[in-house]
Amino acid sequence: MIPNHIKQSLKTLIPLRQPAFLWGAPGVGKSQVVAQVADELGMALTDVRAVLLDPVDLRGLPSINSEGVAHWAPPAFLPTGGKGVLFLDELNAAPPLVQAACYQLVLDRKIGEYTLPDGWTVIAAGNRETDRAVTHRMPSALANRFVHLDFSVDVEAWLQWADQAGLCQEVSAFIRFRPNLLHNFDPKKNEKAFPSPRSWEFAARIVASVPDPDVELSLLKGTVGPGAAAEFAGFSKMFRQLPDPDGVINHPETADVPDEPAVLYALCEALAQKADEETTESIMAYASRLPSEFGVLLVRDAVKTHRGMVDSPAFSQWATANSDVLL
Repeated sequence: MIPNHIKQSLKTLIPLRQPAFLWGAPGVGKSQVVAQVADELGMALTDVRAVLLDPVDLRGLPSINSEGVAHWAPPAFLPTGGKGVLFLDELNAAPPLVQAACYQLVLDRKIGEYTLPDGWTVIAAGNRETDRAVTHRMPSALANRFVHLDFSVDVEAWLQWADQAGLCQEVSAFIRFRPNLLHNFDPKKNEKAFPSPRSWEFAARIVASVPDPDVELSLLKGTVGPGAAAEFAGFSKMFRQLPDPDGVINHPETADVPDEPAVLYALCEALAQKADEETTESIMAYASRLPSEFGVLLVRDAVKTHRGMVDSPAFSQWATANSDVLL
C-alpha cells in the first residue's frame, strides 16, 4: 500500500481501537506516517522503541504499600489519559521475551496492573524478514492480534511531502528524473548506505547546507550509497548550470530550451516553484515551447504551487492546444 492509503487505513482503524502492524523495508517512512496520522487526528503520540526495552520495562517495577502488599508500578512512558496512539516501533526486532510482554497490552489493552486508557490505540511497525534487518519471528498468537499493512514507496507522495517540508529543489528534481532511485534497497548486497526516502531527506539537508565541494560527494556516498551519489552528482552539475529561471520567466518566447532531459526535469522543477499570479502567463508560454511530456510536467507542478493558474486564459489556451496529450 502506498503511504496515502496507509494513512487512510490508519484513520479508519485508530478510532476503532484496532491494533495494526506496518511492514516495510528500512527507511520508507513508516514512523513518519504514523506521526502524521496522529497529528491530523489531533491525538497524542507515544513512540516506544520496543527493541530497546527489557520485559520488565513494560510491566514496571514492584513496590510494597503500607499494608505489605506488592503492586506493579507502570513505567512513566505509558499513557494515563486522553486520546492517542501508542506506537511500538521495531516490535519484531525486539527479543522474544519483550514481544511476549506485548501480548496482553495488544490483546487485552493491559499489562500487569496497568490498563491502556480507552482513547488510545496500539499501532506497531517493523522491517520484513526478507530485508535482512535485525528481526525475530513474530509469534503467530501476537501476529493474529493485528491488522497487517504492507508499506510501499510512492514517488509522487514523497515529492509532495518534500515540497511541503521545504527540501531543496535539487533533490526533488533528481527524484523526478530517476524515480527508481527514491528507494533502491537490495538486502543481498549488505550495503551500509542505500537510497531510501529517509536517506534522501538526509541528503537534501546536506546539499542545502552547501558543504565543501571536496567532501560533498563523500558525504552523499555515505548517505545514499556510491551509485546513487554518483548519478546525483552528475545531475547536480547540470542543475547548477541551469538557465536562470527568472530569465526564462522574463523572456519565455526567446529563452533557450535545453536538449538534455535531465536539465529539462530540473528546469521544470525550478520554474514550477515560481508559479504565482504574476508568472502564470510566462510559465504557460514557455511550457508551450517544450516537448509535450515536459510541458505537461511543468504545468502540472506549477498548478500544485499556484492553483489559481487553471482559471487563467493562458492555461485554457495551453490545455486546448495539448488536449491530445492530456486525454
